[in-house]
Amino acid sequence: MNKRRNWAPFLLILPSIVYLAIFFAWPMFRALTLAVWDETAVLRVHEAADADSAVAGSLPRGTQVAILGQQGNELEIDAAGVTNLKTERWFAVRGEDAAGQPVEGWAQETRIRVREQDASGAPAAGTVRRKLGSDVDPRTEIYAEASIASTVVGRLEPNAVVTIAGQTLLELWYLIRGEAAGEPVEGWAQSRYIQLYSDGESGRIDRGNAGELTMRYIQAMVNDRFFWPAFWTTLLLMVLIIPVQFVLAIIMALIIQQQLKGNTIFLYIFAIALGVSDLAVGIVWYAVFTQYGYLNSILQGLGLIAAPIAYLTADTRHWIIIAIWLAEIWRATAIVMVVVVSGLQAIPTEVLEAADLFGAGLWKRVRYVILPMLRPSLQVALILRTILALQVFAVVIALSGGDIVTVLANEAYRQYYDLRNINVAAAYSGLILLISMISAIFYLRTVRSNEEAQG
Repeated sequence: MNKRRNWAPFLLILPSIVYLAIFFAWPMFRALTLAVWDETAVLRVHEAADADSAVAGSLPRGTQVAILGQQGNELEIDAAGVTNLKTERWFAVRGEDAAGQPVEGWAQETRIRVREQDASGAPAAGTVRRKLGSDVDPRTEIYAEASIASTVVGRLEPNAVVTIAGQTLLELWYLIRGEAAGEPVEGWAQSRYIQLYSDGESGRIDRGNAGELTMRYIQAMVNDRFFWPAFWTTLLLMVLIIPVQFVLAIIMALIIQQQLKGNTIFLYIFAIALGVSDLAVGIVWYAVFTQYGYLNSILQGLGLIAAPIAYLTADTRHWIIIAIWLAEIWRATAIVMVVVVSGLQAIPTEVLEAADLFGAGLWKRVRYVILPMLRPSLQVALILRTILALQVFAVVIALSGGDIVTVLANEAYRQYYDLRNINVAAAYSGLILLISMISAIFYLRTVRSNEEAQG
């Protein structure tokens, strides 16, 4: 008899999977894609002036091209306002030629002088413009379709009266020729992708309609003048903050675990910072370190300084880093403490009592019993705190404005919001993600329990 598969666990976890896919996996994938994918790097040219025709080849953005011809296609509504878009307006006209024969077809807007309009303001009637030049045919060609590539159905004399039955707006397509990897490429492309030069016979590809992998956004990030200061400052803060926080968190957790009357009060006192936002913490410590803040007031009151000291200036960058360091320790140590406390509570009391029975002092109990059994909790705390250290942002903005001292998260924000360069911002975000992943793997491999090491 076949056992029926129990689908209940899968159904219960399905909402979480969907949530993670929509709000975590896809945004992460999109961010990484923006960092290494140039969506407008290549222009695909077609065998005919039609987007649905076969692709004749591809030309990279910036390629110099020769303009061999042009054709107008009816403009799509969603194409209005596109950069470099070249358009032609054509009128559907009816008139009579020199022989009195009716002529009906399409003429370019430039060839018709509008004389009358209907109630809606649309052109209704007009006359044919005279062609300039002594060596040209003064008559205007009327085409079967709104394109100079279509059949000429008749010619109208200058000043001939015509009625205008309708109009259409065309986008120009250019027949171009260029080189890609030393090979000639010839085909049709929309004007929106071509920057036409003044001679009208040449131009360059301004942007493409297809993407390709690129390193230029990462190069732009590395070449950014703020990148290396932000990178080294971020790593410096990680090195300065994380060890101190863990020492303090373990001490705080041990105090809370002591069987003392009212020891829970310490938990509430230590956890106060958890309810304060990053920006609020930055403002609080700004009030401490500003020239007329609490620190200068206390030092002056004690007679240690004669005049206020300007701590948060471009000339005192080290004081800004110290202020950020203190603010982050005060703000986030409680997070590590909560994780460590939960780990301590999971240690059997019999183990600690046995260590005490065998004469192990506090230091030996911490070194040989508590810390080894806390390794799973320490892994979690290290990963969590490293990620938070890489995300330091609001405190830096509050204390330095993001200019004197900057970090990677601040530069990602600046590229996205100030410079509107989402690709470089994505490169910064990808770097933060990479450092987080490397740190997590390092912690998982080095801070392991005995069972994990043996397994």
